[in-house]
Amino acid sequence: MKIALVHDQLQEFGGAERVLVALHNLFPNADVYTSFYNPRTLGNHAGKFKNWKIKTSWIAKIPFLNKIYSPLRFITPLLWETFDFSKYDLVISSSGSYMCKGVVTKKPTIHISYIHHPPRYLYGYETGTLNELRKYTVFKIYVAIVNHFLRMWDFTSSQRPDYIIVNSKETKKRVEKFYRRDSVVIYPPVKISPTAISYEPSAIGYYLTISRLQFAKHIDILIKAANKKKFPLKVVGTGRDEPYLRSIAGPTVEILGSVPDEKLAELYKNAKAFLFASRDEEFGIAPIEAMGRGIPVIALRSGGLIETIQEGGNGFLFDVLSEDSINTKIEKLEHLSQKEYSLLRDSTRKSAERYSEKVFDKKIREFINNKTTHARAT
Repeated sequence: MKIALVHDQLQEFGGAERVLVALHNLFPNADVYTSFYNPRTLGNHAGKFKNWKIKTSWIAKIPFLNKIYSPLRFITPLLWETFDFSKYDLVISSSGSYMCKGVVTKKPTIHISYIHHPPRYLYGYETGTLNELRKYTVFKIYVAIVNHFLRMWDFTSSQRPDYIIVNSKETKKRVEKFYRRDSVVIYPPVKISPTAISYEPSAIGYYLTISRLQFAKHIDILIKAANKKKFPLKVVGTGRDEPYLRSIAGPTVEILGSVPDEKLAELYKNAKAFLFASRDEEFGIAPIEAMGRGIPVIALRSGGLIETIQEGGNGFLFDVLSEDSINTKIEKLEHLSQKEYSLLRDSTRKSAERYSEKVFDKKIREFINNKTTHARAT
């Protein structure tokens, strides 16, 4: 089959981009369509897309538009509806906030959409930025009008894929609520170590978080919790909130920015637990990657984390987004005996296996083979 992969944009690297890379590994000859592609902003991950056949949208040719696309989201329908997929047998869209599921295909082309989440900004969920412009009445009116029409288009475009795959039960519920569509849950691929990672108990001494440094991730709450309890915290990641986060970081907090894979492996090795404070996260790949290395997770009881974190089994869930709520779970972990902590790491590592790249590849192949075989038979 001639296959096309469609992705919202390639300007930063997160969970959605990991799914795209996994899909491309399955179909290395596929053409890739996206709105914007900027290797410079992909940092250490730029090499993953080297030699890909990437086709960008017409708006990518307009200078500086890739930096202000957020307030210009009203052009989204014009973007995706101008691509031509008539020469492809199968189109797989990897869709999130920029709604690339809205591409138009015609029979006999089959369109399967992997939905990471309906656009958070359209349905009242927290987004990456707390935009200062929101305090202006004119901007509020503009956003209300644009989002109203985008919600209408988002629903219309959600009816276009022949089949929908989602990344969690949480996203499945949202797809049913906002799109009135059924979907199949296939968890995203997570790099899981084939064996448990050995560690030296005496070297375990700090907490770790890996995230984009943006408002919705609430790294500031984690830093304030570390400041209050004086526990060592290492923060890996970059983003628009980095200057602010550095300004509030106390003496026990290190903000490391982007780090190479070799250093990241060392950071994982000696981490006591992984901290995660994002609200309404649809899945959360970073916590699962930590679990794959045997590192228990302390996360906010919200969104898809309720599916993946079992209290006392592979981590702990705090109920309120506050320093005290986080520190209560920190204390619970700190009071475990060495034997209890070792057993927790073992069960954490085992619980991550259901999210491995191997499981993802198998389920995606089975799903695609089933749907394409059925299409040919009919």
